[in-house]
Formats: sequence, C-alpha cells, structure tokens
Amino acid sequence: MNNVEIAKGVYFVGAVDWNVRDFHGYITPRGATYNAYLIVDEKICLIDTVKKPFAGEMIERIANIIDPAKIDYIVTNHIEPDHAGALPDILKCAPNAKVVITDKGREGAIKYFDCESADFQVVKEGDVLDLGRNKLHFVPLPMLHWPDSMATYLDTEEILFSNDAFGQHFSSTHRFDDENDIEEVMYEAAKYYANILLPFGRLVPKALQKAGQLPIKLIAPSHGVVWRTHIAKIIEKYCDWSAGKAQNKVVIAYDSMWGATEKMARRILDGVASVGVQGKLYRLSVADRSEVMWDIMESKGVMIGSSTLNNTVMPTVGAMLFYMKGLRPAGKIGAAFGACGWAGGSQTAIEEFLCAAGIELDKSGLTLKWTPDDKEMEKCFEYGQEFGRRILER
Repeated sequence: MNNVEIAKGVYFVGAVDWNVRDFHGYITPRGATYNAYLIVDEKICLIDTVKKPFAGEMIERIANIIDPAKIDYIVTNHIEPDHAGALPDILKCAPNAKVVITDKGREGAIKYFDCESADFQVVKEGDVLDLGRNKLHFVPLPMLHWPDSMATYLDTEEILFSNDAFGQHFSSTHRFDDENDIEEVMYEAAKYYANILLPFGRLVPKALQKAGQLPIKLIAPSHGVVWRTHIAKIIEKYCDWSAGKAQNKVVIAYDSMWGATEKMARRILDGVASVGVQGKLYRLSVADRSEVMWDIMESKGVMIGSSTLNNTVMPTVGAMLFYMKGLRPAGKIGAAFGACGWAGGSQTAIEEFLCAAGIELDKSGLTLKWTPDDKEMEKCFEYGQEFGRRILER
C-alpha cells in the first residue's frame, strides 16, 4: 500500500474517505480523511485510529510496515468515532498494547467501545512517554472540542499530532499541504474551524500558547493534510479566527415563499454594496449551511430574511438559525427582514435567535406586507446602506 513516511520512522496509516458528503450535518464536498500515524521506534506507537468502516484498511497499512501485534502503545487523543472507532479492532490485533488516553477519554472509551478490559494508561499535562529515540509529550486540550481532547508532541521529529485542531475535510492522494492547492486547503481549514471549533474560540489562544512553546516542523491533524510549509500561516489564521477578526463583509441569508423576501434581499444587497461593503447572498433552500457559516465567520455582519410562515420563519431559515445559535459566531452585528401577508412573526423569531447566538442586533428589522412596491424597494436599498455604513464604522 501507499504508506507515506511523513518523518523518520513516522508513517501515515489512516484512510481517505472520498465519498462522504455529510459529516453530521457538515457538508463535505471534498470528502474527508481519518488520519492515524504509526511511530516505529524501540517502542511501537499508534497515534489515533480511524472510523470503524476503515479499520481493515488501517490494519493492512500497519501490517505492511510492522506486525500489528508488536504495537506497544495506542495514543487516543480523542474518542469521537471518526478518530477512535477502530480502537476495538486494533486492540484485537495488538492485545498487549496500552491505550494512552486522558482520564475523561478513558471514561468515555469504556462506554463508547465496551473496552473496559483494555490496559489504559491515563496521562495528564506534562507527562512524557519514552519510545527510545523519541519521546511523546501530552498536551490536554479540554473542550477543543470534547472534554477528553488532547494533542501529542513527538520531540525528536518535532511533530505536533493535533487531533481536530488545524484539521480540514479534504481528500487527496498527497499528504502534505504544499503538495496540494493551498487555497483549497486553507478554505477547508477555515470552513472546518467555522463549523467545528467556532464555539470554543475563547479556548484557542491558550492552546496556541502551549503550541508556541514547542519547536514544530510538522502539524499532523486527524483530518486533512499534514502542515509543513504553511505552519505559520495556519497558526496566524487560528489567532485571527479565535480573536473574531473579520472583513468588511455582510452575509445576507434568506428564504422566500412567493418571491417578495427575495426581492427585498437583492435590493438590500445592492444597498450594502453601494457603500463599499462586500455582500454575499445565500438562498437557504439551496445553500450549504456549512459554507454559509464559513462566510459568516469571515464577515462583520449577517442579515437574515424570511417570509412569515405560521407566524414564524420558514423551515430552512429556522434550521440555519438553530445551527448558528449552537456555533455562536462572536463579534458580529445582525439584522432581520422579510415579507408577510396579514400577520408577521418572522422578524421577531429571527431577532430572538440572533440574540441567542451572541449577535448584536443593529436596529429594528424591516418587515413589509405582501410584495414591495417601488417606494418600499427604495426603503430596502436604504436599509442595506445603513447597515453597510455600520459595518464600516466597526
């Protein structure tokens, strides 16, 4: 098999999932990878495993390098099934291996994978595991993005096995950042952060501070490519995203029943653009909400529009608002708009969700009845202008 040696005695033994398109609600048009790494030293160590359907592929990759029974340690940085789903399978092949894990990880792994009989070695901040030429250092990162999460550092080769941090849902036959289109990789890294790590942004600076104290030649995440050329660039981006830095840009996301709200959205967009602010327009019945979230993360403002349906928002808009509420994009201003018939309700519902998502409401929303006439279309344009100017003031 094509087992790539990413550093001396360190091999990629994971799997590329070319066909996955939905990662628990996160749309993955470029597929995904489940990265596992084998360290061949005086002691043999496996860093993470793969999603269970790919267990056989991982074990075959390992067997092409060493007998899996010779594995001494299995470091489990995170027990989510895309990282640890194959743990029971590899334990059958390596019955003498110790499972190196955090205390929270052990607790979850026993329940998740029914492996209470495994030989667990619980580690904490500052613990070191001697493999021979190399030593492993453990960096717990609780709530990035589960309580059990940690990173593992290989000192001689200066590799940070970062688990979900610095990941991307990106399929490729090439394992390194500089072997791929870096703009595609960076886009997927940003989209990953926006849809996975955004709610935990306040914890990222501390994690980056820990990483900054280590000399790093490679960052080997559990999804996507290994960073070797653009390490400084991706760390800088994580600093920006965690600080809530954004562009003079407004995302306008909406859905429309009979076209009136769409007319409003397009004219509001014209108003935003007329003051020099970039606008992005998404109709939520056809848009990928994970892409919309990436754009919201990169923007200073978000405007949500919906026709009123049963005194509230349309289902597509509701789904987006509920998703955004969980991710809590920080430092944004927001506004609501939409058309209704005899009674409204969508504006109130949108504003409640925006506030619950931690978004600052700019002003009273804009609700129009039936379909906008010429004067009301001008009002939409001015509404967009006013919101755009507020963006420029931030």
